[in-house]
Amino acid sequence: MKKRFIGKLEVSPIGMGCMGFSHGYGKIPEKQYSIEAIRKAYAFGCTFFDTAEVYGNELYWEGHNEEILGEAVESFRKNIVIATKLHIHDEEVTPNMDLYHLIKSHLEKSLKRLRTDYVDLYYLHRVNEFVPVEDVAYVMGKLIDEGLIKGWGLSQVDVDTLDKAHRVTPVTAVQNLYNILERDCDDEIFPYCIEKNIGVVPFSPIASGFLSGKITAKTEFEKVDDVRKFVPQLTKENIEGNQPIVNILQNYAKKKKATPAQISLAWMLKKYPNVVPIPGSKNQERIIENLSAWDIELTDEEFYELQSALDKCEIYGHRGIVETQQKIFSNHWKK
Repeated sequence: MKKRFIGKLEVSPIGMGCMGFSHGYGKIPEKQYSIEAIRKAYAFGCTFFDTAEVYGNELYWEGHNEEILGEAVESFRKNIVIATKLHIHDEEVTPNMDLYHLIKSHLEKSLKRLRTDYVDLYYLHRVNEFVPVEDVAYVMGKLIDEGLIKGWGLSQVDVDTLDKAHRVTPVTAVQNLYNILERDCDDEIFPYCIEKNIGVVPFSPIASGFLSGKITAKTEFEKVDDVRKFVPQLTKENIEGNQPIVNILQNYAKKKKATPAQISLAWMLKKYPNVVPIPGSKNQERIIENLSAWDIELTDEEFYELQSALDKCEIYGHRGIVETQQKIFSNHWKK
């Protein structure tokens, strides 16, 4: 396993998205199972763990996910990189607000839940249309100077927003939606980030499980707290339309003695040097399977053949990367 860099942060080439332990994929596991899953991932070699202050659901509280991660990693915290995310609530935005103290108060609560005195990577979860991103960038710079965070990032943004922020305080990472079915970042985000030494951290790199080949048009998602019901590619019609892509991945999986999910991650790692995907799962076996993709290396010939085959496929369903806080949360998204 060769380590990668997100800005100056050294991490395993694949990280772990922890959201599923608190929210998003139906019934959550027992707390001890989740803690054990995180510790097994670390023992396997994962050194990059992603959470957010809002990860919870109707049954659990804001900060639930941070608390689980904090307890799980406390004994080896100094050996890993922790990323969490700031959500500025609309009701907190007032004409006379002190943005520095507002953001710092959020961070301090996250630090307490994570059982640490610093966060390696602190994202703005979504751009709030009423808070200039340049102002957030300035505050993040002050928090870096104070040693409370090592770097900062943005999630679900286009290159214009990224550039505005980067000009104020250099951005460490962009966490955008990116996978074989969602490749908007190819156009401008990756070129900009490579030029500026910014890491790209794709969430949903296996397209909410679709690229694993385990989801079919007959798949029934859980009725309560399952974001997959809102994923454009996971309507029955789009699942059927995108099946040729899964077939291609399955063919390569057989050749490489891997799984389709691992091939989709290996494709991503081969494509860009600054990419560190964070697949999320609440299943311990799937977590280790996903991390194992860092041992699967596509040759140049295999990559170009795979890329060529994928480029010939029409993609059905599109979510995109430009999402403001108002849009994303009004539509029940939290990732």
